Amino acid sequence: MFKLLRKWQEEENTGMENYRAVLGGALGSAILEDGSPLTLHYVMFIPTLMGQGTVEQQAYWIGRAFNVDIIGTYAQTELGHGTFVRGLETTATYDPKTKEFVLHSPSLTAYKWWPGGLAHTANYCIVMAQLYTAGKCHGIHAFIVQLRDEETHMPLPGIKVGEIGAKLGMNGTNNGFLGLEHVRIPREHMLMKNAKVLEDGTYVNSPSSKLTYGTMMFVRVVLVNDMCNYMAKAVTTATRYSAVRHQSQPKPDEPEPQILDYVTQQHKLFVGIASVHAFKLSANWLWNMYNNVTAELESGDMERLPELHALSCCLKAVSTADAAQCVERCRLACGGHGYMLSSNLPTSYGLVTAACTYEGENTVLLLQTARYLVKAWQQAAGASQLTPTVAYIRRVTSGRRAPPFDSSLAGLIDAFHTVAAGKIGLCVANIEKRQKEGLSYEDAWNMTSVQLTQASEAHCRAILLLTYHEQTEMQCKNASPELREVLSQLVDLYVVYWTLQCVGDLLRFTSISERDIERLQRWYEDLLSQLRPNAVGLVDAFDIRDEILHSALGAYDGRVYERLMEEALKSPLNAEPVNRSFHQYLKPLMQGKL
Repeated sequence: MFKLLRKWQEEENTGMENYRAVLGGALGSAILEDGSPLTLHYVMFIPTLMGQGTVEQQAYWIGRAFNVDIIGTYAQTELGHGTFVRGLETTATYDPKTKEFVLHSPSLTAYKWWPGGLAHTANYCIVMAQLYTAGKCHGIHAFIVQLRDEETHMPLPGIKVGEIGAKLGMNGTNNGFLGLEHVRIPREHMLMKNAKVLEDGTYVNSPSSKLTYGTMMFVRVVLVNDMCNYMAKAVTTATRYSAVRHQSQPKPDEPEPQILDYVTQQHKLFVGIASVHAFKLSANWLWNMYNNVTAELESGDMERLPELHALSCCLKAVSTADAAQCVERCRLACGGHGYMLSSNLPTSYGLVTAACTYEGENTVLLLQTARYLVKAWQQAAGASQLTPTVAYIRRVTSGRRAPPFDSSLAGLIDAFHTVAAGKIGLCVANIEKRQKEGLSYEDAWNMTSVQLTQASEAHCRAILLLTYHEQTEMQCKNASPELREVLSQLVDLYVVYWTLQCVGDLLRFTSISERDIERLQRWYEDLLSQLRPNAVGLVDAFDIRDEILHSALGAYDGRVYERLMEEALKSPLNAEPVNRSFHQYLKPLMQGKL
């Protein structure tokens, strides 16, 4: 795979879209089954050079990086700080006499911790550190630091680097730690596209401090797409297995049915199929928005940057949480066999749960989105113009009465916007109330933080439902009537499923009635029945090859039991009829000679 990336480099076909497609796609997840130490080189090191380096810096570094003449990683998280970027302890102090920065880890908690490829793979690293010049701290900035000799690969003086140990998953990523002991680098190794330090130590500020966090936004956008791939693999495995597996005898004198015929099994799996479509279309929509906003930033237009930040935060949080739930649900749907590593479901679970915390822990990211939503509410109350994704807030701030509950698809999606607006409004009211009671804004925010995360999730659900519906309508314009019908059923299922999941919120913020809920439940069950004949075809349409699926339960040929036995026979414990443990432990135990 990496030979393919190098070939693209030689052909000057090096757009990040290609690297994203390979490394974040099905091929990448199959070859790099438990993570790769080179992933951060492509998805963080190079994008940071492209996004934060000057033209001269890009000319020097990017060619070497694309050609893998050097291997880089990205070090931000520290042993003592992760999400709170402003709290990072690593320092970069400018020395005007030598025109160098001195990078230093002032404590154990300042050691960089977690970067993939850092332990033994990378020889360069982008280090995020507190910039000091002329005795003043100017916050977090990016610096290129050489870690190892390019010929011998030995760590350079002042570099303390190593591996952090075994993890639940992603054990192929070579995660490392990094300590810096007064390491000197040239002034030109500070990435200076935005902020700069002149030779005499003068600091030239960036147009916006948010520009520094562009790499994290990029990765969060990519992660939404990655979660689709893991969900697609899991639901393909579980659906195919459910078509092969026969169990129980609900009707006397009739053969055991496929477990896929049980409505409870359909309930577990079909929403997963719909989720893949929902997040895939939303990921593409978000990726296009990211590219557009990035282009606007190049011309100095930062108007849509806060909206992109808010969307990337909440979609990363919701997509990773939903993916973890989806993979675990698929594992449970396969019974005991799903617990086998040969099903590949435990491996996928380790990978998706990791995504719930890296690149921003999900709760903290939802609170980031909440700050944007509270500000949007205040802007709406002040009659300011709102961005499209939060324009629905004005229906509440304007005092308009909510329309009667409408159980059509469009009505259900609209109801989610009503719920989101209602939750945001309650958060704002509670913060203001607590301030009047004497709390500071920060304490009032903290006391309201549970509700704020719920408001952010409600906002994200509304965005997901609307985007899935609109994008499917666009995609189906030239589709056959049969295909359009099935894809529309998936949209209906996804919307109705989440309506039933959030029925408490709908009872609180809309005029939904008990009869409406009963109709929705019946609609949901009818949709499961309608989708049942196409279930296997829908997961086959994900077009995941067996070599990529890597599952004894989900192979295309349906030889579940044969493959399980083949995998079992590969165990080293089956290499001999009598294991040495018998002579060493069991025989003495049975003869009472321990």
